[in-house]
Amino acid sequence: MLGAGAHRIVAIERDRCCLAALGDLAAAYPGHLELVAGDALAIDPVELSEPPRKIVANLPYNIATPLLLGWLDRIREYESLTLMFQREVAERLVATPRSKPYGRLSVLVQWLTEIEILFDIPPRAFVPPPKVTSSVVRIIPRAEPLAPATKPALEHITAAAFGQRRKMLRTSLRALRVPVQQLLRSARVAPTARAEELTVAEFCALARASRQNDQPSPA
Repeated sequence: MLGAGAHRIVAIERDRCCLAALGDLAAAYPGHLELVAGDALAIDPVELSEPPRKIVANLPYNIATPLLLGWLDRIREYESLTLMFQREVAERLVATPRSKPYGRLSVLVQWLTEIEILFDIPPRAFVPPPKVTSSVVRIIPRAEPLAPATKPALEHITAAAFGQRRKMLRTSLRALRVPVQQLLRSARVAPTARAEELTVAEFCALARASRQNDQPSPA
């Protein structure tokens, strides 16, 4: 990116060996590469840069999902995210209803972004080679969420629904400790449906209905 003329890159790295190598690179491009030593999970990239912002990262696979879910909180601050995941996780990100990989992560990410897998990277491209294939994914924030909802409510609903994905929603949503039949009627979702059958918009409808059911009744 530096060779292609990037004006400013902020690199977050916690490995001291990698920081040393990046230091040599920063010296070769004075004023264009800023190094931040620290844990990416504890750092908000928005606070380190001015718009327009892009994230380009080979994510550590053990923290890739928590990182992405955290960035969703301020996703509209970014122009795009180009990220590398384990192929299995990338498939979950782009999965559609009624497919095996479709789950909570699919719903949360697709609610706020448009996402596509660009290409795969075989294990032999790395030293040492991992045991899995990797995929590079491009994520573009939506101008507006796919449907109205709040992230906490959507997280709550999807956690309950996919927590028992083989069960019908009238059973799996009992974990919410709300009147489930009323919730499903309000969202116009069939009680016999299963989590994997619902679209992102239908999960948003459930999230909105759950918030309404949480409101105190008028005096």
